[in-house]
Amino acid sequence: YFNLSRSLNPNSKIPIFFPLHAFLTLSTFQSPTFRFASGSFRTLSPSLSLCSSSMAGGGEAQAPTSSLSLEKQFEDFRVQLQESGSLRERIRAMAMEIESTTRLMYASLLLVHQSRPTPELLEKAKAQIGVLKELYNRLSEVLRECDGQYYRYHGDWRSETQTVVSLLAFMHWLETGSLLMHSEAEEKLGEQFWVWPGY
Repeated sequence: YFNLSRSLNPNSKIPIFFPLHAFLTLSTFQSPTFRFASGSFRTLSPSLSLCSSSMAGGGEAQAPTSSLSLEKQFEDFRVQLQESGSLRERIRAMAMEIESTTRLMYASLLLVHQSRPTPELLEKAKAQIGVLKELYNRLSEVLRECDGQYYRYHGDWRSETQTVVSLLAFMHWLETGSLLMHSEAEEKLGEQFWVWPGY
């Protein structure tokens, strides 16, 4: 046994005894462990640095390719947005012309409620049907440019078209007392009007 009372605490009155063989065991056990950990760290460091450098080199080589691919995707997307916006503006411009024409028809038909002569009022409204037919011919030509995307742009002219059909049906009822048939509407607005879905 080894007395540590004076070496650890000179003022201590209680002696501390340790077995000598335990002391030797601790000293021989800790040293290899420290050397092993230190050696392991030194052994792994070069491989880690090589791995990180190789990964960095590969990333730098791939970065330009992926960057160019991403830029091309955004460029294609920007072109598609511009084409879609231009097409939508053309459709809305014609929809506004259709709306303007239907307002003239509606203003004439409102006078029916004031006991005005019906044939005279109908003639004024009928004069705009030819204008509507021409507008729908132009609209059908634009819609052919977006084949397969009818419902994407349908909302830009649907409301105006519903108003047109309502006015034609009302005029037909005033003139004949019967409902407007599809074939009669086709004759007024053109064949292309009825090849669109929903009509």
